[in-house]
Amino acid sequence: MAPIADFLASVIPWSLPPHLQSYVPGKTPLSTPQQVFPTLAGYLAVVFSLRAYMKNRPPMKLQALFQAHNIILSAGSLLLLTCMAEEIAPLFWKHGLFWSMCNDDMWTDRLELFYIINYYFKYLELLDTIFLALKKKPLAFLHVYHHSATALLCFTQLNGKTSVQWIPITINLSVHVLMYYYYYATAGGAKIWWKKHLTTMQIVQFVIDLVAVYFATYSYYAASYFPNLPSFGSCAGTESAAVFGCAILSSYLGLFVQFYINTYKKPVRGKAPIANGKPIANGNGVANGHGYVLKRHSCLGTTT
Repeated sequence: MAPIADFLASVIPWSLPPHLQSYVPGKTPLSTPQQVFPTLAGYLAVVFSLRAYMKNRPPMKLQALFQAHNIILSAGSLLLLTCMAEEIAPLFWKHGLFWSMCNDDMWTDRLELFYIINYYFKYLELLDTIFLALKKKPLAFLHVYHHSATALLCFTQLNGKTSVQWIPITINLSVHVLMYYYYYATAGGAKIWWKKHLTTMQIVQFVIDLVAVYFATYSYYAASYFPNLPSFGSCAGTESAAVFGCAILSSYLGLFVQFYINTYKKPVRGKAPIANGKPIANGNGVANGHGYVLKRHSCLGTTT
């Protein structure tokens, strides 16, 4: 039983067509490379076009739209996380961890629907970057790469039917509940002390993800090609989806660790040179025409 999912199904006054309830390549929207790659290329083109357009214009505030976007993603992530937990918990409790990570029967019809919804969330999250461009905020490589690569990652896992994907998805949804709430609250002027801990949570998330996906991938290859190696058995999903998932998540961990070090560990360069006990500056952030006073900018809009 899944009380919340069943309740939603009973009160929604319309039913989804079959290709939206289950993943049907070629019929489900954004289910083919011919749809996905042009969409992501268009995202990049729009972002850099907006950056050029806004170069000599004042930043837009967009507070109400920005807050609405973030609260929708925070609340939507919480609802989807709850529905997935209701589906996963009984199977996990009945069959154990390895079964729930690797068995073909872990790919249920309802989980497939939840995976599709989570996949479409990744395209809604691309609006994060649009807001940053319009507000003339710094656009880190990590932010743009993470958003586009995550949409592609979800696409490959849906096609590859990897049963283990519920682990990265549920952890990611948990982080997004807090992260998008943080953006919603701070856009309204709230002072929240745990910004640094969001980045820590993201790093921990990728460590857990990598343990899960590397273990599942090892089990598959050991059972399929190296029977003399110890393993619990094979793992559901295609080889290409497994390898791509390992590669992308590994890159995320490296980039987020680098981001954390650059943002929270390196000393801030911001003090003007001292001469005769007094700082020398000409009002333009330049000391004696040579020593530039730098401010460090950080953008936590990388999620996620």
